[in-house]
Amino acid sequence: MWHAQFQDMLDNKAPILALAPMQDVTDLPFWKVMATYGGADVYYTEYFRVHATSHLEKWVAESIVKNPTGKPAIAQMIGNDIPSLVRTAKELQQLPIVAVDLNLGCPAPIVYRKCAGGGLLREPKRVDAILGALRDAISIKFTVKTRIGFDSPEVFDELLPIFAKHSIDLLTVHGRTVKEMYRTEVHYDYIARAVQAVPCPVLANGNVYSAQKAEEVLEATGARGLMIGRGVIRNPWLFHQIRQHRRGEALFVPTGHDVLKYLRTLYETVRPPEIKELAHVQKMKKYVNYIGLGVEPTGQFLHRIRRVNTEVEFFTICEEYLNHDRPMPLEPFELGLKDTDVMAGEHL
Repeated sequence: MWHAQFQDMLDNKAPILALAPMQDVTDLPFWKVMATYGGADVYYTEYFRVHATSHLEKWVAESIVKNPTGKPAIAQMIGNDIPSLVRTAKELQQLPIVAVDLNLGCPAPIVYRKCAGGGLLREPKRVDAILGALRDAISIKFTVKTRIGFDSPEVFDELLPIFAKHSIDLLTVHGRTVKEMYRTEVHYDYIARAVQAVPCPVLANGNVYSAQKAEEVLEATGARGLMIGRGVIRNPWLFHQIRQHRRGEALFVPTGHDVLKYLRTLYETVRPPEIKELAHVQKMKKYVNYIGLGVEPTGQFLHRIRRVNTEVEFFTICEEYLNHDRPMPLEPFELGLKDTDVMAGEHL
């Protein structure tokens, strides 16, 4: 069923809306939350770490086996050892997924220093060899998520023919280099170049925070769809709003009460059994790093929420800022925060 559903997405003209893989954030409980707010068309897992002695992480595999969204799932791998990647790709194909994805974009230093994720973009020949081996090993759809280079986009012109050569089925392009992380403007012109250069559909990724911005990015790049991460953590209605905008409908705009209810739903749904209160409050701060950017312009909400230790303290501050019926577009204010203030793994 899901394979046919995914093929229809690839064949259809409607933009594909994908939830970005974000390590330690877009897990099974978060998928469940997203699905209740309109949700994505396709969900990418957190990455499976692949090396010589690796095994499929149970908590990531669980998001596939217990997929609550009713939509297709794509399993993402990260690594650089060809035999291990081939072995893992074969194992993943035993799970109910529609595609295997290779991560060539993670900008976390702990990853790229091991020449994995975005670190592989420094070695196009190695990328070529990995893609060739994986294409031979993967009998279902094979997708790739990449950035436009490591420290310079000049390598992108070398990478594009490699992507085209190996008959991948979908390419997602985050329009920044690895070293740019999330600090710069997104180079949407490079995504447009990918659309022209590869025969498969391309998803545009990077800084899509509203339905209007989504339309602008689709128009500027010619991409077949969008992959969104940070934007839908901040605004879980974003996928729904993009569809409304495309149909010419008035957009749903949440109120403070709606956002407060979202935070309560998130708090309860992503809480693991037996977790201590302090640990769960800390986990919630990962999400609020993104949500807070759309709450108020001074940065005080984020400043205060990062210093709480209990559920009562957490929601006392949330209620102070959100217990109202005023519209909240949830577009990000410019708070001048450092990039590291909102990073937790691969966030997009």
